Amino acid sequence: MTETATSRTASLRARAEIDLAALRANVRTLREKAPGAAFMAVVKADGYGHGAIPCARAAVDAGATWIGTATPEEALAVRDAESGIPADVRVMCWLWTPGGPWREAIEAGIDISVSGVWALRELTDAARTATRPARVQLKADTGLGRNGCQPADWPELVGAALAAEREGILRVTGLWSHFACADEPGHPSIAAQLTRFREMTAYAEERGVRPEVRHIANSPAVLTLPETHFDLVRPGIAMYGVSPSPELGTSADFGLRPVMTVTASLALVKRVPGGHGVSYGHHYVTPGETTLGLVPLGYGDGIPRHASGTGPVLVDGKWRTAAGRIAMDQFVVDLGGDTPEPGTEAVLFGPGDRGEPTAEDWAQAAGTIAYEIVTRISSRVPRVYVNEEPAGQPGDE
Repeated sequence: MTETATSRTASLRARAEIDLAALRANVRTLREKAPGAAFMAVVKADGYGHGAIPCARAAVDAGATWIGTATPEEALAVRDAESGIPADVRVMCWLWTPGGPWREAIEAGIDISVSGVWALRELTDAARTATRPARVQLKADTGLGRNGCQPADWPELVGAALAAEREGILRVTGLWSHFACADEPGHPSIAAQLTRFREMTAYAEERGVRPEVRHIANSPAVLTLPETHFDLVRPGIAMYGVSPSPELGTSADFGLRPVMTVTASLALVKRVPGGHGVSYGHHYVTPGETTLGLVPLGYGDGIPRHASGTGPVLVDGKWRTAAGRIAMDQFVVDLGGDTPEPGTEAVLFGPGDRGEPTAEDWAQAAGTIAYEIVTRISSRVPRVYVNEEPAGQPGDE
């Protein structure tokens, strides 16, 4: 196993270990679910908190041919020559605001998503002065109600894009959309959106659009809706080994392994009497004489304050629970009289093999989703990458 720490303090306070062998295995598993489609590895929000560039490289090692990002800055970082991502791997970006770095993205060869005429207008203005034609993907709002072009406005957007394509300043490379409820099996919006997507892509193609890819499948759709795979699939959270929905199944049910493990070293262990208040507001009072362990992580590190009193931690092989309020930098667990040494490892979440909690356990404790748990782990927690070499090379087991 190889290990690369992003900080010299990785072993002193806390760390988020990122197992790139697990990520590569997850990509291979997901590719098997959609054998006829190209694979886009979504690395927005710094790879869902795992580190965008290392995860993008690992995904490409496992067969991804596209990288997906939200913001232009994310896309430009992936496309940077120093990222190590091969030039033939396509990069797509879909969250634009007026005045964005259109020309920079065009000249970097990034596929730019457009959801409205205003965006196409800004893009074409930039494309006329760029050194190469823009690669443009048109996003359809098939029912999610966020980004994307409404069906009533689709003819105008398609027509304007085709006119710019005839001018030679852009190429329409994709038609795409996003599901609202693919993580809810049987939800009626799934079929409705799929029908609308087929109608909107058919309209564009009838008028002359010749896309390289059509795509709508996110993580839950990749796992459970093969009819949605089209030319390209876009797994996000599933690539990191987290189930997109407990209703659909656990990570293990889908053959996926969580990639991130968050640990900390106990900063203090002390004995206190019964009736002792713990943390702000004294929402926890010791029921009797006991020992308390101080975990040096808090909401400043991305540990959700909403999990105060419920957040699970494995210490010395036993599950403990955050006692009282989770503070900015630290929280306390009641050790029930046990006396592990300061420096003993506290495992907040991981794959679960050692009996430790998972990100889903923390999501349930905080009343949120596991996406948020992994994504919110802040940069104050060093990422430590293990198993960086691809399959067949030292370090990949």
